[in-house]
Amino acid sequence: MTLHFISGPQGAGKSTYALQLVQARHGLYFSIDAWMQALYGADLPQPLDPAWIMVRVQRCENLIWSLARHHVQLGGTAVLDLGLQKQADRLHFQQLADASGLPVQWHFVDAPLATRRQRVMARNTGHSETFAFVVTAPMFDYMEKQFERPTADELAHAIRIAN
Repeated sequence: MTLHFISGPQGAGKSTYALQLVQARHGLYFSIDAWMQALYGADLPQPLDPAWIMVRVQRCENLIWSLARHHVQLGGTAVLDLGLQKQADRLHFQQLADASGLPVQWHFVDAPLATRRQRVMARNTGHSETFAFVVTAPMFDYMEKQFERPTADELAHAIRIAN
């Protein structure tokens, strides 16, 4: 009965790691990418509008949180692959878990920039198990600037995965 939060920059291997964790822990998997693609992929504005996207990410995160919290309260394990790019987002979910009295394990997954970029571009054409939508080079660059590396305090209580 644990909430596992997976965080890291794009292309680091978060989804692959999360799926392995789900298998090992017999957990329930929540992927923000899969939810966003299923619910809003057909409606994405072109050009992309980050504000439009973030409103919908928040809607998905709220519903995912509600389902994951309930599952863990019933004795299950949930693996949340939400990206959690910003320190404030990670703190928000930690506070939600604390307020609910739920045990949490953080996992920070990382890899070198060149490796991550290559993985994302390859995933675009290979449509692997973790593929949800095409990430263009400009999208990758935009998201790269959004990611806030975890602080020393965050890393002190986290499992760190270097891919």
